Amino acid sequence: MDQDEIPRDRLSGPLRRQSVKKNVAAIHVSGKLTLLQRKLSNVLLLNAYDTLVTKPKHQIDARTLCMMVGYNSNDMETLKQSLRSLAETTAEWDMLDEQGRQEWGVSSLLSYAKLKDGICEYAYSPALAEKLHDPKVFALINLNIQRRFSSGHALALYENCYRFVRTGSTGWWPIDLFRRLMGVDGSAYYESFKHLNAKVIKPAVAEVNKTSNIEVEAEFRRMGRQVREVRFLIKENPQLALLDIDDGAGVRQGAVYKRLLEVGVSDRLARQWISEHGEDYVTEKLEYLKGRGVVSSPVRYLSAAIRDDYKDAPAAPEPSPEAIALAKQREAKRQAEEKRQAATDAAQDRERRTRAALMERVRELVAARTPTQRDADKRLFLAGLDDDIARGEFLRLGWGSALAVSAMVAFWEEMVPGAFDDIDP
Repeated sequence: MDQDEIPRDRLSGPLRRQSVKKNVAAIHVSGKLTLLQRKLSNVLLLNAYDTLVTKPKHQIDARTLCMMVGYNSNDMETLKQSLRSLAETTAEWDMLDEQGRQEWGVSSLLSYAKLKDGICEYAYSPALAEKLHDPKVFALINLNIQRRFSSGHALALYENCYRFVRTGSTGWWPIDLFRRLMGVDGSAYYESFKHLNAKVIKPAVAEVNKTSNIEVEAEFRRMGRQVREVRFLIKENPQLALLDIDDGAGVRQGAVYKRLLEVGVSDRLARQWISEHGEDYVTEKLEYLKGRGVVSSPVRYLSAAIRDDYKDAPAAPEPSPEAIALAKQREAKRQAEEKRQAATDAAQDRERRTRAALMERVRELVAARTPTQRDADKRLFLAGLDDDIARGEFLRLGWGSALAVSAMVAFWEEMVPGAFDDIDP
């Protein structure tokens, strides 16, 4: 699989499709969408397409969405900002209805979106959903091609040109309309055709021709010295055209194809694997999957096995008596070491608990004394403390000094005999 391609086997339902029907109304958008926001709009439409007019809202796993668009799967803040931009962006259409009457309309690209428990839920307005689902006028936006674009202007140009590939030309667009389609309307810099041509048109044309399955060429119509209109001549790019896999009945009648469908592989992916690797190789990986028992995601597991050529490891030879004896010795040594470590840990834990109990009792004994007695007790204790380090800590921490705990216990045992008898050593 090309590294730029979306791993269809990791997706489900409509997301396994190769391309999305993108209605003219959805292409003519206002606002300044970034490259990733344009890609996000296409992926959301693809996910919702089958139920656009039958369901009022749609859902997609947020991490899957990020993966398809190109975000870091944990970058929810960028996803939120992009969803917010789509909700603030309008789509406008101006077309003939079924009776031949002119219809104009405007709607936000998304009526709402929300993220909850790892799920992105979103909706389109009913009017826009109807237009997006209309098969009469649409462009086929191939998501694998979309992923290759690095410029938002180039992707916008591709979206607006690809639907005219059969007619060979976009027709003449007023320059003002073209600026709006590219998302640069309202920019004083791009009011200059020189800047528009150098920074938008030429780079976008170059990237479309290099990246996509079409080739475009810009032509300009002038009035006097001013460029007033632009159109793009379009033809298929023979070097980058994505050829569909043979849909002949032969593959679909085979036993391997049927086994793939039984484990959840899509029709297109099953035919792709058989075409690329052959039935024998795919059968070998199906047997490998069968040997794993129940797995949480059979299609994902099988995809990895086919991609990385997973194989069952050969059976290990029977170990010799010497090897068995050596392994037992090592195991016995390991268990003995674990036992010693456990005993050491237990002793240290008991020591910590005893030290804590002794220090708590010292605090109780000190608290029972009057302020005058406490001052005298402290001077008397310091007079008998020879350890300079413990003495320094006691001067700093008083009866909370851990280094002087042994000396403190001895001191208070003499002051209050039996004060520590109930504390186990």
